[in-house]
Parts: sequence; structure tokens; C-alpha cells
Amino acid sequence: MTGIRRRQVCASSGSLGSAADAEDVLQEAWLRWVDVDLTTVREKRAYLVRIVTRQALDRLRALERRKESYVGPWLPEPLLTAPDVADDVELADSMSMAMLLVLETLQPVERAVFVLREVFDLEYDEIAEAVDKTPAAVRQTAYRARAHVAARRPRGVVSPAQTRAALHAFQLAVETGDLQGLLDILAPDVVALSDGGGIRHALLRPVVGAGKVARLLAVGWWKGVDRSVELVQINGGPGLLVRVDGQIDGVVAVRVENGYVTGAYHVRNPEKLSRVEQETVVSR
Repeated sequence: MTGIRRRQVCASSGSLGSAADAEDVLQEAWLRWVDVDLTTVREKRAYLVRIVTRQALDRLRALERRKESYVGPWLPEPLLTAPDVADDVELADSMSMAMLLVLETLQPVERAVFVLREVFDLEYDEIAEAVDKTPAAVRQTAYRARAHVAARRPRGVVSPAQTRAALHAFQLAVETGDLQGLLDILAPDVVALSDGGGIRHALLRPVVGAGKVARLLAVGWWKGVDRSVELVQINGGPGLLVRVDGQIDGVVAVRVENGYVTGAYHVRNPEKLSRVEQETVVSR
């Protein structure tokens, strides 16, 4: 039972983009589960998957309505994760900031089917019961979702040695405001997004291009303030934890491809920073 619950909260977190929402979904599902007469349930695992998935779908639809009035870009909640999460390549990829943003472009049912099939390897019949579709319809949904994600996910070659070198150079350049150092490590088509939630100053739209992003990182986001930058693991991938005057100011999740930084996802909304002060245990 505990193993199923752990797997499902991880699935919900990957699908919803927020550990807090995932925990709420799990709590709601648990309250429904304890009210069930289990002697009437033939397949307990399938029944629990169905409860959690449907709660997650309801939450996804509510989140979509909430995002319509959100100020500026919406980014998933960053999680400070242990370095060993990156060793599970499939898990780390499924919860990375870049992948969660790709999942945002899927419809709720497509998203649930993709996560349950591709990350947790559930059978089509089990997924069909969870989302109230036929197995044939679920197969078609899974096919469309895979194609959609494949067309949008990062394709660059990831070399551990190149990635480490790029990250250290990026960290130093951000911490010192070294414009040329940033230009040397940023990909020509690098994209920067930031999320302040209308509470903290942030970009209202994406910034694209090495020159613009370099100036933003060097002087735009932290102009005139002393900052410290710590290299950490965010959502199973590389990131920077930025402190101003000793206090956490934000997190920059980083995407590295072919030795260059291709994405910088800056979260400053204080309501999304509660999970970066200590590591969140992640497993599947």
C-alpha cells in the first residue's frame, strides 16, 4: 500500500508540476480510500490508481483556470533534490523543469496518460479504467502525447563532463555578473523565463538569444545587489540557488545541451520556494 501511494504521489507531482498540489491530491484520494469497503474491491491497486488519477485530473482543470489570471509566465514549483536522483535518467527527465513545461502543453487527459504509461509503465487497460476511456482510445492518446512530447523535448547530447564544466562556468558568471563569461556559455537560441507570480519582479514574457539573456543574468535580475549563487540539483537536474543578503531570492533551473546553457528557468514567486530549503525525497 505504501509503495503504491509513493508511486502515485510522484506521478501526481510530475503531472501537476507542484508537490503541494500532489500532496493535496493524495490526501483527498486517501480520504476517499479509507471510506471504501475494501471487501467489495477486487483490484485494490487499480482502484487506488483510478482515485488518484481522477483527483489529479480535477486539480489540473482547476489549475488551468487559475493560470488564466496568473501574472507573467507560470513555472512549475522547484524542488531541491538529492544528487542521486539524476542517476535515474528517466525519473530525472520526467520531473525536470524543461519536461514539466512540455507537459504543460498537453491536455489534462493526455498528460495523465503520458505520465502513467511512460514514467510508471502501467498497462493500457489499467490506464483506461483510471481515465474512463477505452483501451483503444488510451493507446491513441498515448501515441499522440508521445509524438507531441518528442517534438518538443530537448534533443541535445548530454555529456556529464561537458555539463559539469558548463555549470561551473555558468555559476561563476552569474555570481560575478561576468557578461562575456555568460556569452561564452549560453547557446545562441537560449531561452529565459521567470516567474514572480505578481509578488516579486519578474519577466512578463520569455527572453530569447544569448545577448539578451546574458545582460539579463549579469545585471537585470540582480542589479546592484550582492548575491551568492550555489550549484544545486533542482527537479533532478542542475540549478542555481540564489541568495541576496543571506536570504533565498530565487532558483534558476538550468538546461544544458552540447556543453551550452539552452534554458534558464527563474522562479522568484515566494509561494513556490518552500521546497528549496531542504531536499525533497523523490522515488518511483
